Amino acid sequence: MISPIKEWEDILGMVPEELKSQMNRAKRFNEVMFVEPEPQVYQTPKEVVWTKNKATLYRFAPHLPKTKRVPLLMFYALINKPYILDLAPGNSLIEYLVNRGFDVYLMDWGTPGPEDRYMKLDDYIMDYMPLAVKKVLRHSGSDEVSVLGYCMGGTMTAIFSSLHTHLPIKNIILMTAPIDFSELGLFTNWLDERYFNLDKMVDTLGNVPPEMIDLGNKMLKPLVNFYGPYVSLAERVESQSFVDSWKLMQKWVGDGIPFPGEAFRQWIRDFYQHNKLIKGELVIRGQRVELSNIRASLLNIGATRDHIAQPKQLEPLMDAISSEDKTLSLMPTGHVSIVFGRQAVKHTYPTIGDWLDERSN
Repeated sequence: MISPIKEWEDILGMVPEELKSQMNRAKRFNEVMFVEPEPQVYQTPKEVVWTKNKATLYRFAPHLPKTKRVPLLMFYALINKPYILDLAPGNSLIEYLVNRGFDVYLMDWGTPGPEDRYMKLDDYIMDYMPLAVKKVLRHSGSDEVSVLGYCMGGTMTAIFSSLHTHLPIKNIILMTAPIDFSELGLFTNWLDERYFNLDKMVDTLGNVPPEMIDLGNKMLKPLVNFYGPYVSLAERVESQSFVDSWKLMQKWVGDGIPFPGEAFRQWIRDFYQHNKLIKGELVIRGQRVELSNIRASLLNIGATRDHIAQPKQLEPLMDAISSEDKTLSLMPTGHVSIVFGRQAVKHTYPTIGDWLDERSN
């Protein structure tokens, strides 16, 4: 009598090679999607320096010797989690800078709860950010600091730097930080105050759920963003390095945090609907924001394929500030891949490291 296993093996032996390959790819696709655990992230060793409400100030790899005199403090957006800056060993801007001898700190905003719905940008820019700078100065023993802001965190960093000119900010690095919100393509149409009832949305929801923020960003390129990742996985699932990167990115994209309601109302109304920052009309806690107050050295980095913060949105900053030492650098990549992936490792990391290296001693 022929065993069922032998019979099945005989059947498989009759299957054409191409069909076998497709069956193996389907099996591997299911393993990646439904069986394998999530990857580990945020792995560069760090210590807690200070906390305030949900926010935590970290210092990275405190056991490594620092060779640069001026510490670097990073600010991320109020959207998603900041570990995109430290996603995985070998694909981490923070790890790269630490290994080059920089003293790196990060302000992690944490996850807002319902009780944080009344937090405004004013609170982050006038309370949290200056206190974080002072904590870094005291902790590091330095008399100057460099600041780096990514995405919305970059816009907040520019505003913060212009309002706190008394603080010893030596260098500013902004990555895909929108400044001019006048021509935003689909965002302009979707957020038009004639059709988008911002007040009703915030008054109803309190904090804005991360799924709504993610949906808005993905709808800029729906086919690419909704189906593209899974088509790419199906096509390249036999490449372990691709699968590892894919899992890291999907984990981060799906790990969003609520947007504090009042900060969202301010962000949409003052920036997307009225474009107050570049016009010089933005007021934060009673103070008008003058970008011309910025005199620190500036590295302004954009991504040529960025559809969330397009180069034309960040380029106007170059003429708005008073800095004599200022550099605009455009990377051949996208909004997220500017800090993660092969192009980030090849272009972004060395650009930041080299520029900062010349200005940190």
